Amino acid sequence: MKIQKICCIGAGYVGGPTCSVIAMQCPDIEVTVVDLSQSRIDEWNSDEHLPIYEPGLKDVVTKCRGKNLFFSTDIDSAIHAADLLFISVNTPTKTFGLGKGRAADLKYIESVARRIAEVVESGEKIVVEKSTVPVRAAESIQRILKANTKPGVSYQVLSNPEFLAEGTAIQDLISPDRVLIGGEQTSGGYKAIDALASIYEHWIPKHKIIKTNTWSSELSKLAANAFLAQRISSINSMSAICEATGADVNEVAHAIGTDSRVGPRFLQASLGFGGSCFQKDVLNLVYLCEALNLPEVAAYWQQVININDFQRRRFATKIISCLFNTVTDKRIGILGFSFKKNTADTRESSSIYVCKYLLDEGAQLVIYDPQVSREQIISDLTHPIISEDPERVERLVTIATDPYKALSGAHALVVCTEWDEFRGYDFQKIYDTMAKPAFAFDGRGILDAEHLLELGFHVEVIGKVVRKNNMIPITPPAEN
Repeated sequence: MKIQKICCIGAGYVGGPTCSVIAMQCPDIEVTVVDLSQSRIDEWNSDEHLPIYEPGLKDVVTKCRGKNLFFSTDIDSAIHAADLLFISVNTPTKTFGLGKGRAADLKYIESVARRIAEVVESGEKIVVEKSTVPVRAAESIQRILKANTKPGVSYQVLSNPEFLAEGTAIQDLISPDRVLIGGEQTSGGYKAIDALASIYEHWIPKHKIIKTNTWSSELSKLAANAFLAQRISSINSMSAICEATGADVNEVAHAIGTDSRVGPRFLQASLGFGGSCFQKDVLNLVYLCEALNLPEVAAYWQQVININDFQRRRFATKIISCLFNTVTDKRIGILGFSFKKNTADTRESSSIYVCKYLLDEGAQLVIYDPQVSREQIISDLTHPIISEDPERVERLVTIATDPYKALSGAHALVVCTEWDEFRGYDFQKIYDTMAKPAFAFDGRGILDAEHLLELGFHVEVIGKVVRKNNMIPITPPAEN
């Protein structure tokens, strides 16, 4: 089966970049990305600002848009015309009912499946899960489609999970570690898998395209994110030990990472993981294990989440402790609000939780992020899960557009995101304008701690004890 037209349902962080790169690499294929949100589609069609920030994305969109890449709200026409349909809608964690706080909410997936069945009148269609879903979700899609199939219509459902890291999504799409495609182990399933693989083969070597059964593909996505989250929680657990003993977590991470069996990646101590995937997917895995009556396995993966929460609380507690056990009415400058650099995404950002703990203690926060809008920051901090008093948040939080103004008069600066620009600031200028004693709390380990000490800052860094000349004071033995 030759794919000539693709429809992607969902114009978010996955669908937009993925289909833009497919359009760029496959000029002979017409790609249409559709969404219910007119404002989001308008932004994708805008020459000013795309709805998401991702390095290199705008260049790709500009190159292909209007040629073989289109963004539209005419969902039914795009579904009807397409040979292959990507489902790239949101699969949030349930906020109520059975599985609340852990299970994935598949209402958008189901809605799309029903709409496809309603619209398609004839022909063969390949329906591809691109969203992260629980194991055996494809079976649910298949059942809905089969129960509503019209005469002359046939479907094959595939799993093709994304493995994108925000901030490097375009590079990840152009040069991925692997592409995973799962389908039914039948002649029709193999044919559909090969058809989807032929798209990726336009630019990806065949040996990087892994073909599996559907269930293995779905579980591999959850497992990959769980293993990465586990590494982050593991090194963050070590950071707490390092601070208690005088070891340096960077030196420990380097020593561990030189072991070829371990490797160096995802061993950077920090405030913990955030973003749209890690927490959601680990919680989904926990719920799956509980449903399969594997409580010990569920408890193991739940601890990955617990360490992540612990790291955020521990950092906020250290700030409060160093500021003489009170931050009430003290001005604290927060540098960074996105969950990582090179993205405007704030979903599950550790900065949100650090800010919450400081706001609960009455701190006055001035927040600066080079990409995240004021509206997004306020929305995150006034979310019911974070605050029960939105008016208090509005009163205590100021959003700055200039980092120097954000830190002027502050008792402390707090680095929550590892934006490269933070490293190059004039910290002498910043120190001169801050309240004294001036504190610097580096939650990402990106600042020159020795330089800050020389300027007069009291410095605290995740995973290490910072003292002048890197020496820890030794208390002399008491005289008899």
